[in-house]
This record gives sequence, C-alpha cells and structure tokens, in this order.
Amino acid sequence: MSEEKTLDVNEIMKRIPHRYPFLMIDKVIDIVSGESCTGVKNVSVNEPFFQGHFPGHPIMPGVLIVEAMAQTAATLVVGSLEGIDSSTHVVYFMSVEDARFRKPVVPSDQLHIKVKKERNRGHVWKFRGDAFVDDILVAEASFTAMLVPDSQRGEENGG
Repeated sequence: MSEEKTLDVNEIMKRIPHRYPFLMIDKVIDIVSGESCTGVKNVSVNEPFFQGHFPGHPIMPGVLIVEAMAQTAATLVVGSLEGIDSSTHVVYFMSVEDARFRKPVVPSDQLHIKVKKERNRGHVWKFRGDAFVDDILVAEASFTAMLVPDSQRGEENGG
C-alpha cells in the first residue's frame, strides 16, 4: 500500500468504525506502514466525558487515552493491509499491559499518541503506545489487538 503522511478524520473513519462521541483521534501523522504512526487528539472542554470527569476539574480519563492509542494502532493495521477497511474488518482489543498515567490531560491539551508495532503474528498485533503533551510523556501502555473479518464480528472475544 502507498505511504500516506497524514490521515484526516474522514480517512480515519474509512479505516475504523468509531464515530462521535467515541472517535478519540482527529488526525494520524508520521505513518510508516506496518510499523508506526502518531495519532493526534485535540482535547476540548466540549468532550462529553468532561461533564462527569470531573465537574470543576476536567481530566481526560486514562482509559480513553488508552482507547486513543488503540484507535491509532487500528488505523495503522488496517492501512497496512491491501483490501482492508472498516467495512470488511474490525480491530478488537485483546489485552492491555503496563498502563501508566503520568500527568493529567486537560482541555486545550493536544495529545500526540505514538504507537509502534512490537510484533505481529497472523491477525494478532502487539503495540507499544506513548502519549505526549508538549513532548512530556503523560501515558504509556502495551496492548494487543486482533484483526477480525466483518463476517466473524461477535464470534471473537474483545471489542
């Protein structure tokens, strides 16, 4: 597949099925097909989760930062394989390991979510994700995901 330097939100939505309010990335940059990329999330005070997390002291939930890592990785997986898109396949989370949250992410922050493939066997991919705000590491995790054909949705664990 040809190398793309940047994916806008429309291109992201061709690769993964997520939509508002659960689409956690706005752009993907620095794409090295089959290896790595960087997701960009512009954190806005208008995000629905800020209504309850936490009123008067808005902080992006760590699990949503990990979800943004997974979505970034899913765009890489789908974009690295010929004939694959969100209408033919879905990428399911399988595991999350060694998640660490180092600094709160707040409205007006811009997250840069760097994901790098550690390995893949068949349809199973393992990634390392690091999230940064202004070059400061705010979160990190390792995670595994599986590429599943649309015809098998619901037959696999995860989601």
